[in-house]
Amino acid sequence: MKLFYLAFAGVLYLASFAGDAFAQTADHYLTIQLKNGPVVIQLMPDVAPKHVAQIEALAKKGEYDNVAFHRVIEGFMAQTGDVKYGNMEKGFDASLAGTGSSDLPDIPAEFSKTPFVRGTVGMARSQDPNSANSQFFIMFADGSFLNGQYTVVGKVVSGMENVDKIKRGEGQNGEVKNPDRMIKVTLGKK
Repeated sequence: MKLFYLAFAGVLYLASFAGDAFAQTADHYLTIQLKNGPVVIQLMPDVAPKHVAQIEALAKKGEYDNVAFHRVIEGFMAQTGDVKYGNMEKGFDASLAGTGSSDLPDIPAEFSKTPFVRGTVGMARSQDPNSANSQFFIMFADGSFLNGQYTVVGKVVSGMENVDKIKRGEGQNGEVKNPDRMIKVTLGKK
């Protein structure tokens, strides 16, 4: 009987650690309010810890609020997150949207084996793999050609129908005139 109690105590001890790990993961959700409703993204700190930390820091400061979806390509993705030139209520510049970042430093690449599929959220960057900062994109469709080339930071777990309604851009670059925006971005549990 004593052995049973020791084993039971051990299971409870291990379960307390698992509970802590689950609680930490449960807090890594980003909710983006769009004109057609919310989009909930489960962030993946286990896949890209530095990128997720940067997104969370910017969201906590309200930096993503009112930021435009400046590049949206049908059948591919919707890009946003230019907090320097993309804020539609503070310094918006359509000619520069997509070229800016934040006051935080760029982040070294955290490429993984996590594939780019519909609903995947990845970090935008320049030709330099270590240039991601604040901009990210949400995939409308699978994009295996991005695998191992861009950092995956999360996945849409609800509201993909609202992502599908984001105004599309024109031309090969997907530049959007009078773009939709992230009205409010918050962190927390799903």
